[in-house]
Amino acid sequence: MTDTNDRTPVFVHPTADVEAGAQIGDGTKVWHLAHIRATSRVGAGCVIGRNVYVDAEVTVGNLVKIQNNVSVYQGVTLEDEVFVGPCAVFTNDFRPRAQNPDWTITETTVRRGASIGANATLVCGIEVGEYAMIAAGSVVTKDVKPYQLVVGNPARPRGWVNAKGEVVSRDVDNPPQQG
Repeated sequence: MTDTNDRTPVFVHPTADVEAGAQIGDGTKVWHLAHIRATSRVGAGCVIGRNVYVDAEVTVGNLVKIQNNVSVYQGVTLEDEVFVGPCAVFTNDFRPRAQNPDWTITETTVRRGASIGANATLVCGIEVGEYAMIAAGSVVTKDVKPYQLVVGNPARPRGWVNAKGEVVSRDVDNPPQQG
């Protein structure tokens, strides 16, 4: 694990676009063709993969890994140590239209240590609990409890994981004691 107190310089690939005013923490790596908007904040020790878009007003915590081809839109918050797999999708509008002057951003929060599998879609307005695990390809339309494993379309509970991501129970109604 990276120490967020080290003063390792930020690495920004020459093809990446980090707008003036964006805050990037020490030791973060921003790779090929990534775009980080001016009013966003990316914490220390993060890895921002190829072709990742971090929108205005987004907060990304420390030690977060966002794999290739992910767009983190305004209204999304990723807390510390979150993993976002390649091509995962976040939404921020319940009723998207090309022309809607009255649209509002609907927030989504992904809590500390949660993991989102490749090609998962998270519909806005949800909270993903600490250390939860979202399986690849899942479509998440409801809140996910801490340490809960969800799978499918729509995503449904399939068990519980520990902080390492290991499945510790398949009893969807009774989470095991953590700690």
